[in-house]
Amino acid sequence: MNMYYFSLLLVILIINVLTRPGFSQETNTRSIRLMFYNVENLFDTDHDSLKDDMEFLPGGVRRWNYTRYNSKISSLYKTIAAAGECSMPCIVVLCEVENRKVLEDLVHGTYMSKYDYGIVHEESPDQRGIDVCMIYRRDCAELVNYRYLIPGNKARDNFHTRSVLYASLLIGSDTLHLIANHWPSRRGGALAGQGMRIKIAEMVKELCDSIGQATCGGAKIIIGGDFNCTPDDIEIRALLNHGNTGFPLVNITGDLAEKGEGTYRYKGIWEMIDQVIVSEPLLNNAAGLYAEQGSVKVFRPGFLLVKDPVYPGYSPFSTYRGYRYQGGFSDHLPVLTDLFVK
Repeated sequence: MNMYYFSLLLVILIINVLTRPGFSQETNTRSIRLMFYNVENLFDTDHDSLKDDMEFLPGGVRRWNYTRYNSKISSLYKTIAAAGECSMPCIVVLCEVENRKVLEDLVHGTYMSKYDYGIVHEESPDQRGIDVCMIYRRDCAELVNYRYLIPGNKARDNFHTRSVLYASLLIGSDTLHLIANHWPSRRGGALAGQGMRIKIAEMVKELCDSIGQATCGGAKIIIGGDFNCTPDDIEIRALLNHGNTGFPLVNITGDLAEKGEGTYRYKGIWEMIDQVIVSEPLLNNAAGLYAEQGSVKVFRPGFLLVKDPVYPGYSPFSTYRGYRYQGGFSDHLPVLTDLFVK
């Protein structure tokens, strides 16, 4: 009788594995979820003398404190968990993160600690102290190497925005080249920061060309993050090789933008400034790791939205509206992308 119950339990466990979200019996594929999220000023409550973080201190203009910080960490965990649906995302790229400490509070101080997330972070030259970083589940991706990049013609002392994260990860038997971005803001108008955004776009394009050459044209690359420009803007066109030169890239969020979807709402209009761009070899669903044109979406559950007090409709439920604390999540919506392994 004991052997009968043991066998029955084993069958149930196998069925659970084979039928869980992310695994297909018919195609023998599994999915890997990536999340790109600008989390809107994830600052701790301690002063960093090397950064301009005064407004996010208990005595600062935003009255930032431990209670608000702890709520922000909890909200971010809930958003990541919800985005993963029945399984936590494999890779999460975050923008506007102050330091490694806040990441450790997120992955070790919440229920995310059960998933053994690794952290990739480095202080950027940004004057406010906000960085681009990545967390990844060690059970589904192996970090091979990473480095942070700034345009080659810029000395680090003269570069005052976020550096670009390049990471190489082993997923199954394939290498994924991930490039995470948070380009300079358009604050002050669409042309503000455009020159630097173009320089960064050209740097990322050169990196992709180099990776493509090193892999004989078979590189599987995913480029994502907050670009602070739309798919139609000149900076993105510079990256996408519209001159038919260099390694071919495809913006898989372009179709969403054409349908009026977006991740950030400005004066009542949705803008797709958080984007996902992939190399053509990643769209080839041969054996190994691949993506599909329709495998990207804006994550917009009701709890991330709030009725806009000025314009018709709903906007992202941000932590602050101006300098007024709302207790929301972020002024951006996340973008989710599923990669498949077969």
